[in-house]
Amino acid sequence: MNYIAPCWLPGGNLQTIWPALYARRVFGPPPQYRRERWATSDHDFVDVDWLTTALPNVGRTLLVLFHGLEGSSRSHYAEAFADFAYANGLAYAVPHFRGCSGELNLAPRAYHSGDYEEIDWMLKRFRRQWQAQGGGKVIAVGVSLGGNALLRWAQEAGETATHTAQAVAAVCSPIDLAAGGRAIGQGFNRMVYTRMFLQTMKPRALQKLKQHPGLFDRQTLLAARDLYDFDNVFTAPLHGFKNTEDYWQRGSAKPHLHRIRMPALVVNALNDPFVPASCLPKQHDVGSYVTLWHPAQGGHVGFPQGYLPGHVRAMPEAVGNWLLQA
Repeated sequence: MNYIAPCWLPGGNLQTIWPALYARRVFGPPPQYRRERWATSDHDFVDVDWLTTALPNVGRTLLVLFHGLEGSSRSHYAEAFADFAYANGLAYAVPHFRGCSGELNLAPRAYHSGDYEEIDWMLKRFRRQWQAQGGGKVIAVGVSLGGNALLRWAQEAGETATHTAQAVAAVCSPIDLAAGGRAIGQGFNRMVYTRMFLQTMKPRALQKLKQHPGLFDRQTLLAARDLYDFDNVFTAPLHGFKNTEDYWQRGSAKPHLHRIRMPALVVNALNDPFVPASCLPKQHDVGSYVTLWHPAQGGHVGFPQGYLPGHVRAMPEAVGNWLLQA
């Protein structure tokens, strides 16, 4: 990815914050979605938003986007990918991780960065449903948390992955969860990004506790001051991990990138405040199936372009075209 940030928006933090709040997301009409609810085997549900278009399904490619932490189909990157799909005649769907669609899920679980079993179930259902409608191939992109989980799926699926999807991409994903966790828990990141995430994650966790009394200790959760503490009391135990260290180690995609046996793109800006450049792999670490893009600039899921206020279509264009050509 040959990306150069506009001169009016220097630095990884500005390239992260401004695009999410102010940059233009679409060139075409604002995306409109049709919601579909899928029942899960554990008596829960997942909400899927489909981009509404008038084009027929026959032979079309389906682009599936897995959102990031506390994201949704209305995140700036999700709407930018929707615009890319619309411009290129693709079908487009955003499955929401448990509890992220605006309605609290029912089961005593939420979602996490290594949730490859959930990705597996979702992608296989997309494949079956899309084929039944006469659609063509399925490609998938994961952003931040969703990208790490998508890579973990590709690693676990191995040789069988291409039976479900033809290519995957991970954008600004914390493929080394420990390194990312340390980075977001320090200095400016802790004051701004950690606080922002905890402002929505804590209330949602308390709703989950009200729904399932005794699920975790309320006071310990309220005392959490960073994602390490939050993961230790909530994310890790609710999803079968011993503690934060166990979760971060087993959930990280980086150690297993060489196991991927399908076309996979991993995009990380070197100035991403969430993902330190020092933890990123080199091409010789990942094998021939994985392509690494490490642009010097872009921030975390920013990649703004153009004159003030800028737009965020540069990254979806580059990543989307790579997926289509893979």
